[in-house]
Amino acid sequence: MKILFRILQTLYYYLKSSYQMWRVGFLAKDDVIYTTEKNIEIRVYPGRKPESPYDFIVKFKEPNRRKERTPAHVHLIVEMYIKLAYNSQLTLELRNHILNMIKEIKPVSSFPPSLQFFKKEHVERFKELDNVGEFTVEFLLVVTELIAIQEKTNYPDGSLTESLYKDFGVKDRFSIIQKAVLKRLR
Repeated sequence: MKILFRILQTLYYYLKSSYQMWRVGFLAKDDVIYTTEKNIEIRVYPGRKPESPYDFIVKFKEPNRRKERTPAHVHLIVEMYIKLAYNSQLTLELRNHILNMIKEIKPVSSFPPSLQFFKKEHVERFKELDNVGEFTVEFLLVVTELIAIQEKTNYPDGSLTESLYKDFGVKDRFSIIQKAVLKRLR
């Protein structure tokens, strides 16, 4: 009897893990939210916050790279500082564009989320900033929007992203980068 129970138990866990692996593979293909001109796939996956049923995680996959990466606030802010050193006026205009976008963002009530503000035409105005840094303006706008949607969905009363961009170009770099890093450590 014990042997039969063990066989059934093993079969159950095998089927359960097979289903989970199939589901993850399915999500990876179907939840590509946006593909940039440089073929970087920006993806979302269900999050783990039990208090927020529509929580999601933003990741991206670069061509010819095996692993996905998860963008963090600190990555985006450091990229903005690189662009600021190259062309401060245009970068501050980009910051203002991002702040306008964040004001328009609404929480989501479905998965996967969709872009609410981004349009391809928004990129043209800031194209010169693609000459420096690791990320294009197109990538920054899409990822920042998804992170803002995630924050408005999970924390309707607060937004670290908005706070970082409001401080960008106004407060000193150290305090802004520190705020972004501390968010990552929590």
